[in-house]
Amino acid sequence: MTRHVVLLRGVNLGPRNRIAMPRLREMLSGAGFGDVRTYVQSGNAVLSSDASPSEVARLCTRLIAARLGLEVDVVVRTRDELAAVVRRDPLGDVAANPKRYQVTFLASELEPAIVERIESAGAGQERVCIIGREVYAWHPDGVGRSKLATLLSGRGLGVPATARNWTTVTSLLALADE
Repeated sequence: MTRHVVLLRGVNLGPRNRIAMPRLREMLSGAGFGDVRTYVQSGNAVLSSDASPSEVARLCTRLIAARLGLEVDVVVRTRDELAAVVRRDPLGDVAANPKRYQVTFLASELEPAIVERIESAGAGQERVCIIGREVYAWHPDGVGRSKLATLLSGRGLGVPATARNWTTVTSLLALADE
């Protein structure tokens, strides 16, 4: 069985898309996934399955829609794919605060025009690096007023996507290794 990291987009950030993590664990376990664990309240789960990452994403999306009536984007990486994301760490030399260093996980690679828009959106000391299905972004002044962060968190990327800060990324890898 392969360890998978399941990332839900836009969960528990406000009054919409509320999913209790004990309920999510129960639903995923009940659907046949093994060793299900969740991390913090923002829609992160680690589980075991013989299914491919894209199949796990489809199953989780359908399950959440059927059981909770919520339309939530789901992006999945295997434990090994997440380990590669951490190993690459292209902005680690400048990203001094892991809470302001984010990785946006994409369901598929971006169109070239979107890549251009992202690469030109950073302001001041912000940095961005796009590698395959991940966008690494350093927001030294925070994400609150960052046009780059706004672009990465919106629906304008053309593919399902969800971001996690570096602390969450490395914590999910550690959880997948337990």
